[in-house]
Amino acid sequence: MAAAPASLDPAAALLAAATAWDAEADDTLVCLAVRQETHDVKTFVLAAPEPRRYAYAPGQFLTFAFEIGGETVHRCYTISSAPTRPHAVSITVKRVPGGPVSNWLHDTLKAGDTVRALGPMGEFTCFAHPAQKYLLLSGGSGVTPMMAMARTFHDLGQGRDVAFVHSARTPADIVFRGELETMARLDPAFRLHAVCEGDAPDEAWTGPRGRLSLAILREAVPDFLEREVFVCGPAPYMAAVRTMLSEAGFDMARHHEESFDFGALPEADRAAAAEAEQALDAEAQDPQAPLAPAVRTFRVEFAKTRRVLDCPEDSTVLDAARKAGIRLPSSCAKGLCGTCKSKVTSGTVAMTHAGGIRQREIDAGMALLCCSKPTSDLVVER
Repeated sequence: MAAAPASLDPAAALLAAATAWDAEADDTLVCLAVRQETHDVKTFVLAAPEPRRYAYAPGQFLTFAFEIGGETVHRCYTISSAPTRPHAVSITVKRVPGGPVSNWLHDTLKAGDTVRALGPMGEFTCFAHPAQKYLLLSGGSGVTPMMAMARTFHDLGQGRDVAFVHSARTPADIVFRGELETMARLDPAFRLHAVCEGDAPDEAWTGPRGRLSLAILREAVPDFLEREVFVCGPAPYMAAVRTMLSEAGFDMARHHEESFDFGALPEADRAAAAEAEQALDAEAQDPQAPLAPAVRTFRVEFAKTRRVLDCPEDSTVLDAARKAGIRLPSSCAKGLCGTCKSKVTSGTVAMTHAGGIRQREIDAGMALLCCSKPTSDLVVER
């Protein structure tokens, strides 16, 4: 076999990359291309400044730090590309009216621009739940993790039995429609079904109309009870699917979901309620039990808003802020997404995170407020 030429074409150099991308070492990604998927959805193709390979599970996400209007804004976006194409990563973003980040991306980000990202992360992936038959249910922007999964199985040529049911407003709003139809044409084991609420200006919809119902699902995928099910979309869509599957007798242990709106996951609220219930249960079981040692409380000052609160040492700063009626940016509440990342200009915290912050950021005084408990009085740059 002839040796490769000493000077590689940029595309060849990209394909020859052997080094894995390490966000901890270099979090910069360059926008390679912007692709218009529908009238209000764009895909942004990203890669490191130097050729790198990207390893992730289909369905995982990246946490981005965007510089918008002189401030750093964090957002999580699912990777819509497939790990079988490891030389770049893509995110697919719907323009949300009034949304500061989605509008900035659509209006501003172009080829050659750079962004910062951390990841990949997340547990919502078909790789964690191997099965012979899958049912992928998505609504609106929830199509992105499903597309990553569908692309992966298609690229590997395994002939995996995949039924993909997507709900959209109109046929013009079916993201990745052309590619999905091509996949269904080429692979008999991949079946695509779309459900639209109405017609597009230039196309009358002839398929199932309205919102996904049990009758539509039974017609499209008669064996849905036998499948591993993944669901992603707006919170009302996912709630309706949960109810529908449960009432149909589906084994909900094989139901997996993730909202594309990480802020819709009220984990911190559930945790606070569970702690309160445990405390009440303990008191009811032994009302004569000795009182627990007094919990120290620290003063937390938010420098920009000039708000001040008292935070117990056994509470996270985010939970204390919520109880005090102070709204802070947050999403996963698990130390994973990085949305609540803030500068602690004075004081110290005990932080147990799940990968949403780099060591060099910690060294620079940054902290994730959702998983940081005060060990002294604090001043936070918020």
